[in-house]
Amino acid sequence: MRALDPEVADSVWTAIEGLIPVVVDTHPLRCHRPRSPDRDCFQVILVRLATGCSWEDAERLCGSKVSDTTARSRRNEWIAAGVFEAVAAEAISAFDRIIGLDLGDVAVDGSLHKSPCGGHGTGKNPTDRAKLGWKWSIITDRNGILIGWTVDGANRNDSILLAPTLDDAAARWLLADVETIWLDRGYDSNATRERLNERGIHDAVIAKKRRRGAGEAKKNQPMGLRWPVERTNSWLSNFGQLRRNTDRKTVHRLAQFALAVTFLLAAKLIDWRNRWSPTPLPIR
Repeated sequence: MRALDPEVADSVWTAIEGLIPVVVDTHPLRCHRPRSPDRDCFQVILVRLATGCSWEDAERLCGSKVSDTTARSRRNEWIAAGVFEAVAAEAISAFDRIIGLDLGDVAVDGSLHKSPCGGHGTGKNPTDRAKLGWKWSIITDRNGILIGWTVDGANRNDSILLAPTLDDAAARWLLADVETIWLDRGYDSNATRERLNERGIHDAVIAKKRRRGAGEAKKNQPMGLRWPVERTNSWLSNFGQLRRNTDRKTVHRLAQFALAVTFLLAAKLIDWRNRWSPTPLPIR
């Protein structure tokens, strides 16, 4: 898990630290317990995201420097201040500036995952015996770099999530450069084509739905350029808290997702920086 790499974690923390609002101490006597360091709270949030463990276990894994209650409260403060959204947008902008996004071909896809605690934004998973789950929908560039996303219940159809996913990318001013979009058969409908046309995307490659009695050649349709988004879904599923989410509010899931995106892009930027580093010769 690259997110637990100290270099990746320190890079993300440096970006987050500059976005955290300054807290003013208003206690009249200034004799209360000192505020726990933000860095320690961030470490608990990171461990929980990466491993998928409970807040209590994340507290213990981090040496019990801060309580699980404090870590949750600090997360809520940062969500209210828009820290997670801002750091994800900063990571995407940095990637585009340093390496460059390839928006000539993009792909959209959804991914279903468990959410056993239920809560807002969950639903019955049609692929998991109607157990409670959640779904994310993402849009990626040609190389699988995320540029937009949304989350909802597992019972929500991919086609319905297409519009908010595209709108999220449009909010970052990235949708205007899209030329061709690749979609799987779950999006094969007139409603999908209308949503694309409304957003200025007229070149869409959509896999056809399987028809009853179709031949084997029609069933085995090539994946085309949808494989990068499938690979990105696999990257995101490596985060335990995304794979089996225990949050009960959509805003908390979005914060977790934005932080996971930030870690993925930070790791790629570090790898890009080290691309010309000579490989040390083995000691004989």
